[in-house]
Amino acid sequence: MDPRYEQSDEVLCSLAFSGDRTAEELLAARYSRLVRICARPYFLAGGDSEDLIQEGMIGLLSAIRGFQADKEARFGTYAEVCIRNRIRSATKAAARDKHTPLNQSLSLGTSLFEQTVENYGVDFQQCGANPEDVLICREENQARIKSMREKLSVFEKIVLDLYLDGFSYGEIALRVSRPVKSVDNAVQRIRRKAAEWFSA
Repeated sequence: MDPRYEQSDEVLCSLAFSGDRTAEELLAARYSRLVRICARPYFLAGGDSEDLIQEGMIGLLSAIRGFQADKEARFGTYAEVCIRNRIRSATKAAARDKHTPLNQSLSLGTSLFEQTVENYGVDFQQCGANPEDVLICREENQARIKSMREKLSVFEKIVLDLYLDGFSYGEIALRVSRPVKSVDNAVQRIRRKAAEWFSA
């Protein structure tokens, strides 16, 4: 096995920066699931989920090429910020080209379908600049999520947890021994219940 497989993200970044294509490919493979998770909550006008994943991969590559180890940040944190920024930029650009509400960037319950970020999708601008307000927003969001989860069936909870972990519909179907259509139906029910719960 190539010894580079065992190296840290930061070491691989350094190798990639010096022109090592294998190190770059290893990092891209290592973070491909994060790209899918980041892309899930968004809608791209005139595109599909694969287009958003491609945008996320571009963000990941820019993170690999632009990471500076001396800034005292973990590569994973930096990469997630770059990926999300690239996806948001793509959805906003697509929305500007289509002046209709149906084609605007749409987050499908970021707070419900992302677990990779501590703030559960809290919009810091809406909460205010005060750290106490942000903390209150985060706690309220977590309480809403907990209450909403109680309304889900056991199967829906299992599907939601796997979905949040970045598994595709096909992977979830294999894990729960159900058809892909059953998984898709469960996700649609979860989204519908979440929309009803949060609009109440």
